[in-house]
Amino acid sequence: MTRAAPPPSQGRLAWLRRALAAFGLSGRGLVIAAPAAWLTLFFLVPLGVVFGISLATKEFGQPPYSDLLTTEDGTVQLTLHLSNYIRIFTDPSNIYINAFLSSIRIAAVSTVFAILIGYPMAYAIARAPDRWRNILLMLVILPFWTSFLLRVYALSGFLRGEGVINNTLAVFGLGPFTMMQTDFAVYVGIVYSYLPFFILPLYTNLVKLDPSLLEASADLGARPIRTFFSITLPLSMPGVIAGSMLVFIPAIGEFVIPSLLGGPGTQMIGRILWDEFFSKTNWPRAAALAISMLVIVVIPIMLMQRAQNAVVEGRR
Repeated sequence: MTRAAPPPSQGRLAWLRRALAAFGLSGRGLVIAAPAAWLTLFFLVPLGVVFGISLATKEFGQPPYSDLLTTEDGTVQLTLHLSNYIRIFTDPSNIYINAFLSSIRIAAVSTVFAILIGYPMAYAIARAPDRWRNILLMLVILPFWTSFLLRVYALSGFLRGEGVINNTLAVFGLGPFTMMQTDFAVYVGIVYSYLPFFILPLYTNLVKLDPSLLEASADLGARPIRTFFSITLPLSMPGVIAGSMLVFIPAIGEFVIPSLLGGPGTQMIGRILWDEFFSKTNWPRAAALAISMLVIVVIPIMLMQRAQNAVVEGRR
């Protein structure tokens, strides 16, 4: 008995599988290939270009930086300059170091406030009845339906000297208070803008918490506050760490919020980058600042990831 020939479509699929397997793209490798190619094309390659510009020097022209590779009399010469990185850490005015420290401080304080405000909100949503849970989540996500720039600009209407907050306090004989052009306004803007990024991963963690653990703690005589600190908080730490990373990382390089709400004394690295790139057209210095900021951001990411892995391992 002769077997029927496989359909042409199956033959083509088999040929495609063999071709992909020849390049090691089978199973897990095939799944990872697309995002790996995406990250390589749109993250690693641009990052390499920025790093190359950071090793050049400023020049007047287009583009406004020197070439790394030069050819003269048949000789190819690679010239790398570390002066931009050296200047960042040896500038007499310490403007770059102060901007880095200020960015870390503002991002850290904003993250702490996001935890203090966002944890009760995420906990309340996770413990809400099913019919209310989706509505509460929609209210958290609702600000994303409008432009980020528009939301920050609208927030300035509340913080101005004649804004909504001061006008409301004036009814009770309080104020006016100076809130605009201060670090306080920057904190408010960052927490308001990035609070959903903390609530959503924490909610995902809390909603999976087994209620029987809380019931067992209550049956053993533990008070609610003891149950929270001994069961709920430790089990929710992966969500807290993930949400904190999603707030801290974008906040440290924020540009729009300090520009609209902060004052001249609010020096964050995002504003310094803007000045170096556009006002001074010093692309190599701006690229060196961007690479340095990336290294500074990677350190807390690694520490938080290590802490999160330690929490997960401790639960096993």
